[in-house]
Amino acid sequence: MQFQTIAAIATPLGTAGISVIRVSGAQAIEKINQIFKGKNLNKVPSHTIHYGHILNTDGSILDEVMVSIFIAPKSFTKENVVEISTHGGILITQKVLERILETGIELAQPGEFSKRAFLNGRIDLVQAEAIMDLIHATNENAIKVANKALSKNTSRMIENLKAKVLTLIAQIEVNIDYPEYDDAIIMSKEIIYPRIVELLDEINDILKYSKRTQYIREGVKTVIVGRPNVGKSSLLNALLNEDRAIVSDIEGTTRDTIDAFVNLEGVTLQLIDTAGIRDTVDFIEKIGVDRSKKAINEAELVLLVLDLSHKLTSEDETLLAYTKHKNRIIIGNKKDLPKNLEVETSVEISTLEKKGLNVLEDEILKVLKLDNLVDKDFNYLSNVRHIQKLKEAKISLESVINAISLDMPVDIYAVDLTTAWNHLGEILGNHQYGDLLTELFSKFCLGK
Repeated sequence: MQFQTIAAIATPLGTAGISVIRVSGAQAIEKINQIFKGKNLNKVPSHTIHYGHILNTDGSILDEVMVSIFIAPKSFTKENVVEISTHGGILITQKVLERILETGIELAQPGEFSKRAFLNGRIDLVQAEAIMDLIHATNENAIKVANKALSKNTSRMIENLKAKVLTLIAQIEVNIDYPEYDDAIIMSKEIIYPRIVELLDEINDILKYSKRTQYIREGVKTVIVGRPNVGKSSLLNALLNEDRAIVSDIEGTTRDTIDAFVNLEGVTLQLIDTAGIRDTVDFIEKIGVDRSKKAINEAELVLLVLDLSHKLTSEDETLLAYTKHKNRIIIGNKKDLPKNLEVETSVEISTLEKKGLNVLEDEILKVLKLDNLVDKDFNYLSNVRHIQKLKEAKISLESVINAISLDMPVDIYAVDLTTAWNHLGEILGNHQYGDLLTELFSKFCLGK
């Protein structure tokens, strides 16, 4: 596949030691050689670096540079690639880029280098998305998840499922098209059914563990709830180890949700401190209460704070009932005071004395099933698009089970099996669908 030669700045624009400009395309080496003073770049080996200068149109020196050469197909895009390391000033980097574009090279669009790598078969779509995940990773475990996908571990898992489905389709088609073949396996429902069940078990297992991997990649939306003045904002500040939320003894101090992020042993929590949920005539506070309820409904983890020094109130009971179907941890705060709470809690802490916070952090990881992670835990799906496509493949396989239960002809099974195979292929990007590719790669930064 032949594309126009493109260029873009691949490093953040700003004052730094160096900036890197990436050029890719069939004419990349030839065009850069026209404005480069040093070795003849058309004659140098691949994967070599060369010192020289980028020249202005009048032959004067624009900048002193190092030029790296990668000859197709041994490059990231499988095209000829040139990477020019310039001095890291904002103006000089722009000037060098402008000089490159004067040769007829086009300015790259966001994500266009990665898109070319995908379209040229250098990487699949899972790997392409993993590049973006690696760039935007917010914790060490997210980096591990991205690297698993980037090294094709995740892709191989999907390819294995595809191969099993394709084998079934092929065997059914052989029976239909070539019934005279004596050595062909007669694909009866008794043979097909256990294979479909095995595939569904495998998919269910992937989906089960993918939720944890999704938590690692995207973070966990965690809401802190409780009646007014139980220490919600104090808990937020204690976990962050900073005074992010206003703390006072006046009820209703927190009138809106407050967002913050904390990293717990490689897992990112998006902490949301909410207004206390209670009946109120204060219009502004009521808005905060409504937002708190919305935050609870959308949360993946609820930290419900109760006051150990007081008996259970009607507001506490309302919150216990409201959150009982959520993934939650019941926290007893103010363990530094005499205990009067009769309800059993998951963890007891004192935000004032900063006691019990380590126990709480361990409990959070335990509830999310993110404690004691091992290497294989990072090799499941973490991308919403991938998970949705796998669920669609599962539905198609379940349709085969339904067709078997209705004693439908074997050739009908191939239709749903083919649909399942296509959905799995869409995870890897085996099918060309331009709008999706444009949307995915537009989210990349320039030069990537």
